[in-house]
Amino acid sequence: MKQRTDEEHNAKMKKLQVAQAKKLATKTVEKGLIIVHTGPGKGKTSAALGMAVRAIGHGMKVGMVQFVKGAMATGEKAVFDRFPDLIEFKPMGEGFTWDTQDRSRDIAVAREAWEEVKRMIADPEYAMVIADELNIVLRYDYLPTEEVLEALAAKPEMKHVIITGRNAPQALIDAADLVTEMAQVKHPFREQNVKAQAGIEF
Repeated sequence: MKQRTDEEHNAKMKKLQVAQAKKLATKTVEKGLIIVHTGPGKGKTSAALGMAVRAIGHGMKVGMVQFVKGAMATGEKAVFDRFPDLIEFKPMGEGFTWDTQDRSRDIAVAREAWEEVKRMIADPEYAMVIADELNIVLRYDYLPTEEVLEALAAKPEMKHVIITGRNAPQALIDAADLVTEMAQVKHPFREQNVKAQAGIEF
């Protein structure tokens, strides 16, 4: 394959720059987004945490409630506890459903966490609300999907809401502005029997 000269490269990039500038000029809407991270691959919570850090960097207040998770110490909690004025971070789960083995209790805990998410969505102080692993509790019918959709439809116009977890219901995907599906290509837990490690999984 023939290598491009600097002049050819620069000419191509200038054309691309003009095309991108035209495209960006048409993007004028600003609104709070409903964002869903789903799929079987790793990175759903990690991506949401990255958005939380980005929002904090802009001085925006973030509320984050973790469903399911909460039974173990995590690196993100240790970091976010240092910024109490910019993020309220609430791990409210009691562990994975196969560990808790108590459906009634799981439903009660999910309801309590969801009430916190609704409070944060309604509170104008929060610019972004993250409902981590909410899709898991929807999958197990611990909360009605319709109730979640109603809360999202009624959210303040400029508020961002991020929902994570595999197996997002189709109705939530349809209601969202941005949906990313994490695909698993390779994972050391499965291929190499590598356990969950600090700084990577928690």
